[in-house]
Amino acid sequence: MDLSDAKWRKSTRSSGNQGDCVEVADNLPGVVAVRDSKDPDGPVLAFPPTTWQSFVTFAKQS
Repeated sequence: MDLSDAKWRKSTRSSGNQGDCVEVADNLPGVVAVRDSKDPDGPVLAFPPTTWQSFVTFAKQS
């Protein structure tokens, strides 16, 4: 997967967690990419946008 055009943004829920930060790139066609901000060259999880939206909706309800 080519992530060279990914525009990463840190989750607003990640601040103040002593480095436990998640970054999301949702500007790529057909995929939402998620990575650990402490390891930007490490593994990336990729989700279809509908799956990511379902996760975000569920997380906001918790």
